[in-house]
Amino acid sequence: MSSHTDRDTTRDSSPAAPRTLAEALATGTVVLDGGMSNQLESAGHDLSDELWSARLLAERPEAITEAHLAYFEAGANVAITSSYQATFEGFARRGISRGRAAELLGLSVELAREAARQAEAKGVRGPLWVAASVGPYGAMLADGSEYRGRYGLSVAELEAFHRPRLEVLAAAGPDVLALETVPDADEARALLRAVRGLGVPAWLSYSVAGGRTRAGQPLEEAFALAADEVIAVGVNCCAPDDVDAAVETAARVTGKPVVVYPNSGETWDAEARAWTGRSTFTPEQVGGWERAGARLIGGCCRVGPTAITGIAEAVG
Repeated sequence: MSSHTDRDTTRDSSPAAPRTLAEALATGTVVLDGGMSNQLESAGHDLSDELWSARLLAERPEAITEAHLAYFEAGANVAITSSYQATFEGFARRGISRGRAAELLGLSVELAREAARQAEAKGVRGPLWVAASVGPYGAMLADGSEYRGRYGLSVAELEAFHRPRLEVLAAAGPDVLALETVPDADEARALLRAVRGLGVPAWLSYSVAGGRTRAGQPLEEAFALAADEVIAVGVNCCAPDDVDAAVETAARVTGKPVVVYPNSGETWDAEARAWTGRSTFTPEQVGGWERAGARLIGGCCRVGPTAITGIAEAVG
């Protein structure tokens, strides 16, 4: 992949460059990376496994660093770690001990940091940030239920599930916790309880369909849950067509910077574990999202480095 480090518009290495992601969002737009799984698959890695990209934390960690590096070189300012589907319960099903699982969760943050170091050594100008991915309970189940929510668990039970993993990820020192692909406002409540007192800011990002969460709650109610720890609120892992209205609603309801990183527009078939349909994502859509209040913009599933370069150029 060719480097895009000669583009002066995507980076700021001046003494006045923001030190934190929250500071950066207060002054302009920050570019997120794209889909981890599609980047790993394009490099030839088989992800047909319940652990998905998290399996490579144990088996091929250098592949994850390479994927992060590709996105930094493409123009991303933020790398989202490979911990979306990394849970104590999921690892235990593969015979991985709790202690080793904690090591792997911490490693996901360190691999993204290493990619940032390599990017800067290659001349990519910072600041570059690391977001520790915290996927929903349904991601651990690996049955597509993260696109439905309503797991039959209480808010307290969901908080108990998420808190240990959040503690380990926070201890690894990410810049932000990415509470992402959340299908259900009840799970958002649990996650927001679980991040309290960890000392690391978070963003909250729902998976949506139309004007509702995947579990069917109105987005006005879902976004209104965003608490002081949340530096951005928005949507991800959704169709590009669902983004415009969601960005406007998130900005209006919360007054916070909006985070948005949709899928390519293709549809995930959970039974076949494959994508169908065609891509509808284009960087030309970014300008409208930015005008509506989006300040943290990237891509999710099936959105690769080329598209992230397009986003970086669009937000210039």
